[in-house]
Amino acid sequence: MGDGEYDKEQLRILRNAFKAFDHDGSGWIEHADVSSILEILGQKLEPPAVKALIKEVDKGATGKLDFSQFCKLAARFIEVEEDVGALQNELKEAFRVYDKEGKGYLTVATLRGILHELDDKLSNQDLDMIIEEIDADGSGTVDFDEFMQVMTDYVYF
Repeated sequence: MGDGEYDKEQLRILRNAFKAFDHDGSGWIEHADVSSILEILGQKLEPPAVKALIKEVDKGATGKLDFSQFCKLAARFIEVEEDVGALQNELKEAFRVYDKEGKGYLTVATLRGILHELDDKLSNQDLDMIIEEIDADGSGTVDFDEFMQVMTDYVYF
């Protein structure tokens, strides 16, 4: 399956998810990251199911997946929805993954990390500007509404 077999929106979602876990920019993600990525994409699978999916695409059992293999594995879980409600649900799920303690907010440092992972071309100055705009009250935290605003303003459109 080549890039041409996915629509633009699917590819964008897959590329962002892959980049968020390809920390060193090597073009590979670890098998261990696959279930976290699928969870962000709204799929909570049991470990044996994740292993079976990985085995389907990683024929050489390398312990890593490249972007093409990742697409084969994850594309079936990406439904492109123009629906704002669906986007909000996806963002809620992503917010929940990063709000590990369930406090209802993220620190601006966490948001900065997310934005940098999604677009590593953002300079520190760009990130400062986005954070300053979104954290207008200077609280150092971002609630879900602010998170949704920044993600739709800077990431999705």
